[in-house]
Amino acid sequence: MFTRRQFIQLCLKGVAAYSLSPLIIPRLAEALENLNKKPVVLWYEANTCAGNVFSFLNTLNPSLLEILEKSIDLRFNNTLMTAEGEQALNILDKTVEEGEYILMVEGTIPTRAGGHYGIAGLRGDKPVTHVEMIEYLGSKAKTIMAIGSCAAFGGPFAAYPNPSHSVSVSKALGRETINVSGCPAHPDWIVGTLSHVILFGKPELGVHNRPVLFYGENIHHRCPRRQMFEDNVFAKHPGDEGCLYLIGCKGPVTSSDCPTRQWIGLHNSWPIGANTPCIGCVNADFPEKSMPFFKHLPDINVTGANIKARTISKVVAGGTALGIGIHFLANLARGRLKLRLKAVEDITKKTQESGDLEDHQQEDDLVEIFEELDVLTKKEEDLKKKLKQLLRKRKSRLKKAKKLKSKSKSKNKSKKEKEITEDE
Repeated sequence: MFTRRQFIQLCLKGVAAYSLSPLIIPRLAEALENLNKKPVVLWYEANTCAGNVFSFLNTLNPSLLEILEKSIDLRFNNTLMTAEGEQALNILDKTVEEGEYILMVEGTIPTRAGGHYGIAGLRGDKPVTHVEMIEYLGSKAKTIMAIGSCAAFGGPFAAYPNPSHSVSVSKALGRETINVSGCPAHPDWIVGTLSHVILFGKPELGVHNRPVLFYGENIHHRCPRRQMFEDNVFAKHPGDEGCLYLIGCKGPVTSSDCPTRQWIGLHNSWPIGANTPCIGCVNADFPEKSMPFFKHLPDINVTGANIKARTISKVVAGGTALGIGIHFLANLARGRLKLRLKAVEDITKKTQESGDLEDHQQEDDLVEIFEELDVLTKKEEDLKKKLKQLLRKRKSRLKKAKKLKSKSKSKNKSKKEKEITEDE
């Protein structure tokens, strides 16, 4: 058996070149032998394009065969199973009766018209909706994983105007889910999160209940074109060399390990590596706030303010990336503040339960947290001031440029009139 820390290190070592198999599968198989039986898993597909199950099927390391033979007892999967009708439902009923299984749900849950915009199948002559099926399967599940952005957040199915009144799995159940988002989710994100659940229980979850292990860092921070951003080398059209931020890249507001883990198995690549902008498919507001995909971000959200990206792009055109840099730093600070605030809440809750702070470590943690909150708050205020100063200077320069242009036009006009008079 290996520790949670070792597991996380193995996941991180598995990026880009060899995926997860040679590192995790042998240890996972060893751990499962100690459990005497493989954990039971149900994979249920609601309203979905099936992109996530195909992503799962295309896992190379570990292969699908390794997972099914050595890791899990997969009893239901719409795409893989040969059983259908009553035979398939009987397997579900037996599993729900036993309980303590891992439920993996792909796709969004339509709720309009009593859920009849999404039918799972028939029990006798009666149609069973996805709403009913999810409530039934979720009632005895030990852990629920929402696979893909549709299951995690609603995704394209729930985008405006959302005629089917589709919702995420967690909203449909009123229960916490481990959200493995993506359109589709990377095979390693699915297998890695499932492995963590089997071996250690729920992984550490960050923003939007996503595993920090795979969604803990902003794409922009690890982007191989980050230096181009710093040097103000921006692509003007798809296919151009340069940072893709001004033609729609959502990397600055997206968190996942795509830059290092990459896609396409042994042919490692990813959108920016293929010279196309990141579309932010792992985000909770995908696809609405990501569209149009090749348009510059419509808004930039800084804590306490909402600044138009168009304004900041003018600053970039003026020869500096400081304005956008301020946004990224503030965004980073905001994320860290949220994590720290949650830590404060957790420690406070523990303190209230115990009645005092007997553990000196808790005291130290509280002091450290509040100190960091103060530093981050001050830093954010400083960043806002710098941005305002920068925009004022830019405005002043534009005014001067306009005046110079006006004088130049006036001078040229006078000169031309003089020439005409001389000619006459």
